[in-house]
Amino acid sequence: MVNMKMSCFLWGVLIVIVLCSAYLGEGKKLETTPTPWPEQFHSVLYINNSGSLQVTDLWYDWSKGRNFNIIQKQLGRKLYDLEWNNGTSFYYYLDKDECKRMHFDVGILRPNWLEGAKYLGMKYVDGFLCNEWEKVDFIWYYEDAITNRPVYWRFFSGMSVHVMTFEVGAVLEDAEWQAPIYCFDKAVAVEDLKEKTKASPVKGYAPLYPYFHKRLLSGFNEHNIFTIDS
Repeated sequence: MVNMKMSCFLWGVLIVIVLCSAYLGEGKKLETTPTPWPEQFHSVLYINNSGSLQVTDLWYDWSKGRNFNIIQKQLGRKLYDLEWNNGTSFYYYLDKDECKRMHFDVGILRPNWLEGAKYLGMKYVDGFLCNEWEKVDFIWYYEDAITNRPVYWRFFSGMSVHVMTFEVGAVLEDAEWQAPIYCFDKAVAVEDLKEKTKASPVKGYAPLYPYFHKRLLSGFNEHNIFTIDS
């Protein structure tokens, strides 16, 4: 009888421990926040923009205030999108002297740009178990639950970004960050996007929306990059 009572007691303790662990685990899940981007990294991205495909080499260098997207459209030309934290961006080709400068009232994304995102739980994406966040119905971001590496994100527009490689600490040589001389020709048009993105159509998203609005307008659209209306 004593052994039976002891056994029941131990089982009761075990059940309480399991329930408490589940509760604490759930609480931890609800408090999950996106891992800030490292200050320097290189990533290869596969992007599908409503059927328009591209592979982008992304070089992110927050410590020096710069971001570089080298964009290869499917069976198209290679577009270079060079961005600086002072709001200046250069879009150019190397196979022909074509360049467009743009000025914007925000710089590159800061490492903690996902701060304040709403946690939606866990799901499998591209074969990885991921934590999912949503930023004001504008972007959905998925991060590997084990390694904390970004795996995938998608925009409200339907554009999807699949992270193929993610090299923390990788740095592009300084010489590669120099825009071609023809980008500084006085004849090169300078586009000022301040007025275009002054008012964010997504409530509460003002600090981040303008950056992605610029990206959606220009950097991901090879055919319209030199024909954006003033």
